[in-house]
Amino acid sequence: MPGRVRLGRVALRAVQVLLAFFFAFASALPKLIAHASAVESFDEMGWGSAGMYAIGALELAGAIGLLIPVLQSAAAIGLSAMMVGAFVVQVAVFDGEYAATPLLVMVPLVLIAWSRRSHNADLVGLLRGKGRGEARD
Repeated sequence: MPGRVRLGRVALRAVQVLLAFFFAFASALPKLIAHASAVESFDEMGWGSAGMYAIGALELAGAIGLLIPVLQSAAAIGLSAMMVGAFVVQVAVFDGEYAATPLLVMVPLVLIAWSRRSHNADLVGLLRGKGRGEARD
């Protein structure tokens, strides 16, 4: 049984790394460098460059958070919330053409948020000024 648990942890970590690369390079980077496709999409939504840069920065922050143990659950929750928003935008603005994509990306994010939820206590402890391990008292 311990081998299965270890394999599950390694597989979940691999999914986290893949999602981090996806959010950093395939999603955030085009927004942050103002790639023509991103500019066009955000103009169509009416959000302009400010919205594009804000979403890109949030996606990059979430990607980095997925790689930092104390932040991984919170990052997955935040990115999941963004995927809900992306789904709504896809349906409302773009006629649902790619509406399934954010929902599919959200599935592993929710799994990460749930599986790594024990780190949330560490994060709360750090925010309150307590050291690692003390947050679980």
